[in-house]
Amino acid sequence: MAMPLPVPEDAFSEGMPEREGASVQETFELFSALAPKGWRVELIEGEICVVPPANGEHEEIVTEVVEQVIARRVDRELRNFTGIGLSLPGATDTVRAIPDLVIAPKGSFDDQQEWHGPDPVLLVAEVTSSSTASRDRVQKIRAYARAGIPVYLLIDREAGEAVVCSGPSGDDYGHKSIHKLGTVVPLPHPLGFELDTSAF
Repeated sequence: MAMPLPVPEDAFSEGMPEREGASVQETFELFSALAPKGWRVELIEGEICVVPPANGEHEEIVTEVVEQVIARRVDRELRNFTGIGLSLPGATDTVRAIPDLVIAPKGSFDDQQEWHGPDPVLLVAEVTSSSTASRDRVQKIRAYARAGIPVYLLIDREAGEAVVCSGPSGDDYGHKSIHKLGTVVPLPHPLGFELDTSAF
């Protein structure tokens, strides 16, 4: 379940913001620094979201998508990335998101930066959890569309659906196709292959 992290009393040492008057960005950076290993800290539309490590079923689905991309990709230079931080344009402030999966060409993130621009990204995928489902369905669609990411794949475990969003325009995607989990899901250009969700 997404929840705020407890902040140790000695966390506000020299160089750290004071509790009172700290900006959302400063607080986000502090939470990111204090998060236990495996926890994700994101900044989505001004809200700091702290998410614990995913459960096994979630990771099995992410791994299955990764394996299918490796087996079926047309462009052999495409790579799967998990745990990559993306810096995206927000309505007012910058969005910091860590998708469950990013597909981009080899070398797209070959640097020491923690947060990366979205330009090379061809697809982002999110697999819902009970604590993240509403953000994955609403705020993240807006963030990924604004960034011009060509395809957003949402594996909605709670709804039993795979939603493929393509054609980003403004704050939304122009085309959304919904498929029941367990069926074959076509992924549009630039991926151009079918994802078999029967293993999910």
